Amino acid sequence: MRILYAIQGTGNGHLSRARDIIPVLQKNHDVDLLISGIQADVELPYPIKYRFKGLGFIFGAKGGIDLVETYKKNYIKVLLSEINSLPVQEYDLVINDFEPVSAWACYLKNVKCISISHQAAVLNKKAPKPDDGDIIGKAILKNYAPSDAKYGFHFKSYSENIFTPVIRSQVREQPLENKGHFTVYLPAYDDKRIVKVLKLCGGAQWQVFSKHNKLMAGYGNITVQPIDNEAFIKSMASSEGILCGAGFETPAEALFMKKKLMVIPMKGQYEQQCNAAALKEMDIPVLKSLKPDNAEKIKNWIKTGNFIEVDYPDNTEEIINKILFAHGTVPDQRVVVEKQYTVKKFRNLILKKIIAQI
Repeated sequence: MRILYAIQGTGNGHLSRARDIIPVLQKNHDVDLLISGIQADVELPYPIKYRFKGLGFIFGAKGGIDLVETYKKNYIKVLLSEINSLPVQEYDLVINDFEPVSAWACYLKNVKCISISHQAAVLNKKAPKPDDGDIIGKAILKNYAPSDAKYGFHFKSYSENIFTPVIRSQVREQPLENKGHFTVYLPAYDDKRIVKVLKLCGGAQWQVFSKHNKLMAGYGNITVQPIDNEAFIKSMASSEGILCGAGFETPAEALFMKKKLMVIPMKGQYEQQCNAAALKEMDIPVLKSLKPDNAEKIKNWIKTGNFIEVDYPDNTEEIINKILFAHGTVPDQRVVVEKQYTVKKFRNLILKKIIAQI
């Protein structure tokens, strides 16, 4: 089969997972790769056929998404041009990891699109949800990358089409030890705020990985360094615990490494609020925000927190082959739509879909 594998490039988790999925797809198929997004720190060691700006979110410095910068960076005209230019109809199967360009190209051209992502699991009715329902956030998440079938990865297998996390081989093979430090990754907060709060948390050693700093800096018992994939994995593997956002891959890897974990979900980010709800059910401590008032909770976690036992087997190939068998053995008989959409018509279509689900 000729497969298009489209990956979200905003954030590191999608690309990290792709590192293990791509070799499975390439075993018996001709695979082209697409990446859209502008905020990833991880590179793929494979040739990329399509690189698009896509539709991403810009991290802020106070615990949430910077809506102003997000609006500035995302131009609907550019997005639609990318969608119209992508020849999804030339592929036997389009596999999508929360990537909007290929997903909407398939939707508008009536081409089958299969979602394999964490977001697909979050949207599943059986997956944990926060007490405060974010109707708009859920509608946006549901329509960000539409698909015909959904397979997801989550902290637990909540239903038949939800699998445990893909733990990349680089993490599985990393030697584990405890050197006593704590690894920190909170990309939605600036370094100044992180250091200010950690200074109030006693004499623990902190290794902070920052999206806002290009040089290493030291603040007593706190070191701040730019994101580096190799250094980050080694820091986690040799840590006592990990303090991070409520994304998916980093908490999953922390659980796999048997490290104690504390998470802080991003404000206004429905997916992370859902992740926090799932982790809270697993007895992982969750903070609403990073502020001085929560320093005592962090200190208590340092002293008394324990790791949670999980079972995340290496079954990536089995999962991908199951999906390929279900959707790649029968040719798609639908009629491809070749018409081009205008910006106005595309914007109205998206708005109509979102409003219908609110």
